[in-house]
Amino acid sequence: MLLLWLCTTLAVGVYCDHHDRTNMLPDRTTIVHLFEWKWRDIADECERFLAPKGYGGVQISPPSENLIIHKDGGRPWYERYQVMSYKLKTRSGDEEDFLNMTKRCNQVGVRVYADVVVNHMTGDHPTNVGTGGSTADFKNYDYPAVPYSREHFHNPACQINDYNNAAEVRSCNLVGLKDLDHSKSYVRMKIVEFFNKLISLGVAGFRVDAAKHMWPNDLGEIYKKLNDLNTNFGFAPNTRPYIYQEVIYYGFEAITPSDYTSLGDVTEFKVGSELKSVFRGRNALKWLVSWGEQWALSPSDKALAFIDNHDTQRDHDVLTYKESRPYKAAIAFMLAHPYGVTRVMSSFFFDNKEQGPPMDSNENIVSPSINEDDTCGNGWACEHRWRQIYQMAAFRNAVRGTDVDQWWDNGHNQIAFSRGDKGFIVFNVEGQDLEQKLQTGLPAGDYCDVISGKVNGDKCTGLKVTVDDKGFANIHLPGHVEDMHLAIHVGKESSLQTSHNE
Repeated sequence: MLLLWLCTTLAVGVYCDHHDRTNMLPDRTTIVHLFEWKWRDIADECERFLAPKGYGGVQISPPSENLIIHKDGGRPWYERYQVMSYKLKTRSGDEEDFLNMTKRCNQVGVRVYADVVVNHMTGDHPTNVGTGGSTADFKNYDYPAVPYSREHFHNPACQINDYNNAAEVRSCNLVGLKDLDHSKSYVRMKIVEFFNKLISLGVAGFRVDAAKHMWPNDLGEIYKKLNDLNTNFGFAPNTRPYIYQEVIYYGFEAITPSDYTSLGDVTEFKVGSELKSVFRGRNALKWLVSWGEQWALSPSDKALAFIDNHDTQRDHDVLTYKESRPYKAAIAFMLAHPYGVTRVMSSFFFDNKEQGPPMDSNENIVSPSINEDDTCGNGWACEHRWRQIYQMAAFRNAVRGTDVDQWWDNGHNQIAFSRGDKGFIVFNVEGQDLEQKLQTGLPAGDYCDVISGKVNGDKCTGLKVTVDDKGFANIHLPGHVEDMHLAIHVGKESSLQTSHNE
């Protein structure tokens, strides 16, 4: 299908209408990654929180049957990425639970994107039983539940050692995981069957794990055979699945994201690595005036932007929930800026990098509990429920269709900009108070800062910002408060005028 989108490049920003390819509703813009959540819990969350707060989609953990791994008395998170078969049976639920989730999420306008693992099967382990009861003979590359046998894999002796060798990266085993040979028509057929099964069950698209480890031509052959989305779930006829591909790239490797952008979007890892340095105070905020492709990022209309994910939280130096002040600010900047399609992480608390999700004595995943202040319990971090994050998702929805305007900086670590005449945001990483009369671009009136509080009737629970009839406002943002940013916009979550008119 020919993907149509409007993309306009301006002096300091790029606005792109992503909805033609993401399949989100026109007034939704952000995906939440509910990592390791159970399907029925995701359905509940779509109805009670994601839809009401304006989130557009949810990325789920891999739905395919995985190997059961016991390590140090627990179940490591990475077992979900060791595939035993394409049966829809995991600790998150079975096919009935999956269908319940997609029906309920789509009914409230939240799209479901499945994390699909098709580059490889498992590594070698002492046990050989999967979450759906399947078994495998690892030594002989025999996975009867698919079925795959030795002829369907690349050379077992070949391991990836040199990331500057593209053929090795794409045709050898990744950390011992048995690498499928996607040049085989049979392998492509089994993967297409798996994808199309998920499409029939109501998904809106796929996050393709380890895409850089597969040849682009082989992926192209797979994508071409995918069905249109299922109209029984509210999708228009002839709607193609949204595809975003994991292509890890920080520079200086043989394989680049541009190798895959003709096939779909790519995950832009440099968003998190660059904004980490900025909001830790190691790179001046003023340079963000050129944020986007000028920072050697992928084109905005091909990028999935994020600060952290389930991998980088554990193995890379990125901002996470454990460093909440700069983390919230980095996410706020990502959501305030028009670059890319945005995804926010929702984690569980962990003490070591292999730790899996909270579980009970029978190794069942424990559901998040919901506290009165909207936060989670039972070991779940639930960053998507932090006020400073879900309010910025609403900000992004309110400013859609606008560009970066009214840029201001103090020459160092205080910046501000508007999104046309719909939103305005300020950041202060200076360590000193910001006191400035700034052009907001917004209509005159009173606005509640959505970072420090909310609209409560005709009052603000946090800071109030008054915009005069010329668009100016006196901004006061201390240097050492809980959050290093404030934001206002014309939507009901911020504008007292909008709240009164509804």
